[in-house]
Amino acid sequence: MASYAFWNNKGGVGKSFLCFISACEYAHRHPETDVYVIDLCPQANLSETLLAGHLSRASVIGKLTNKTPRATVAGYLEARLSSPFRQITDVTPYITTPRKTNPEIPANLKLVCGDNLLEIISEAIRQTSQLSIPVNAWKQVLSWVKDLTTQLKELSGPRDTMFIIDCNPSFAVYTQLALVAADFVVVPFTGDDSSRRAVENVVALLYGYGDAHTAAYASISFSKRATAEGVGIPLLHTFISNRQTLFDGRPTKAFEAVNSVIQKTVDDIYSKHRNIFADKRRKPSEGFLEVPDYHGASIVAAMTGTPLHALKPGPKELEGERIQINPEPLKRYKKALQQVVDCL
Repeated sequence: MASYAFWNNKGGVGKSFLCFISACEYAHRHPETDVYVIDLCPQANLSETLLAGHLSRASVIGKLTNKTPRATVAGYLEARLSSPFRQITDVTPYITTPRKTNPEIPANLKLVCGDNLLEIISEAIRQTSQLSIPVNAWKQVLSWVKDLTTQLKELSGPRDTMFIIDCNPSFAVYTQLALVAADFVVVPFTGDDSSRRAVENVVALLYGYGDAHTAAYASISFSKRATAEGVGIPLLHTFISNRQTLFDGRPTKAFEAVNSVIQKTVDDIYSKHRNIFADKRRKPSEGFLEVPDYHGASIVAAMTGTPLHALKPGPKELEGERIQINPEPLKRYKKALQQVVDCL
């Protein structure tokens, strides 16, 4: 069993779409493995893509949220709020099979659907974690999603399992739940300086490492408390330079310049804190992945819920507009995205 959280402290870097591609392609390649997607972003964009695409996703998610209990991640967390320090005996009401509404999705992919109620109940979750009794309330609450992965693994029996967890950019309590449940963190970023700062924030928020100003808060950091209470923290696994603009098949000089700065930033962190990286034998920059910008293909895939293996070149009709997916850019795009899946 391995679990990957896709997270960056910056929005708009393509986390949800990369989760979609990774989960679908891994499930397609490994039919003997149960791939569980846990959508811990209140926007639920990943769930919308998996369930049906733009034509019917709202009605599908509406049916899930109208069930009793809600067949979503918020439904599961509401149940935990009702009995904070007791395991739920049956988690099957919170699992959805996307293939039932979207035949392009592999049958071995299961979803714990996202839900905007997650934002509403987050304060209740945070307050529950701060209870003075039991003394390990914080640890127990922060482990709720990890408990869920354990129960889902049990449901799969002897089959292999893989978990893909989509995170919100914030470091809200539901993001902390996601990260505690993960073994590894995949960090997508885009070619701008705000992404560099966001990568530094990932390290500061999750591990308590940073500049002198960050160090002033180290004693009350998430990492400090997690270490003190025996809560596991995931390791940094892969960095993905997403949506690169290409010229003559190469990233533009502007993108290369920013990427080199981000690579140096991460390598500098690695030189001081190898313990937070999954691969301690090589510099992180040696394993950086690059995904070119191909909006046409990504928009069609996201809007129609079409996985990478099922995406074909040619003209597509979307909301009355004709979108042309050309073979060569699609081939390059697929090759780059397949490298993302290969690293899992």
